[in-house]
Amino acid sequence: MDKNIILLVEDNPDDVELTRRALRKNNLINEIIVAQNGAEALDYLFGTGAYTDRDINTTPTLVLLDLKLPKIDGLEVLRRIRADERTKYLSVVILTSSSEEQDIISSYDLGANSYVRKPVDFNQFTEAVRQLGLYWMVLNEIPRR
Repeated sequence: MDKNIILLVEDNPDDVELTRRALRKNNLINEIIVAQNGAEALDYLFGTGAYTDRDINTTPTLVLLDLKLPKIDGLEVLRRIRADERTKYLSVVILTSSSEEQDIISSYDLGANSYVRKPVDFNQFTEAVRQLGLYWMVLNEIPRR
C-alpha cells in the first residue's frame, strides 16, 4: 500500500480541480489518480481495461467516491470494492452533492467509511477536503494485508 495515493472518482472537472487544489494547498498527498466514471475507477483498482499494466499491489490509501457517476454509479463501485478481498479494507469516503437519506443509508449499508456532502461554498469545500485529507491520510490506521 502506498501512503501517497488518493483515488478521486469524480466526473465534474470543477470538483476535481477544487479537490486537487485543496489537497495541494495543505501538502497532504503526493499523487491523485482521477477516475471520471465508475468503470474507470474499477479498472484502476483491479488492473483491468486501460490499467492492465498497473501494479495492483500498489493500492490507494483513500478513495474519494462520488455517487452520481456515468457508466457505473458510486454505490455499485462501493459494492464491488467491498466484495473483493484485495480492496475490501480500502478507506472509502463518499464525497457527493447528494443529501438524499437513501443515498446515505445505502452508502453505509455497503460499507462506506464516511459520507460527506460537498459544501457549495468554495472556502467550506476547501476546508472539508483539508479535514478529510488530514484524517484519512495522516491519522487513520487500516489493516495491513
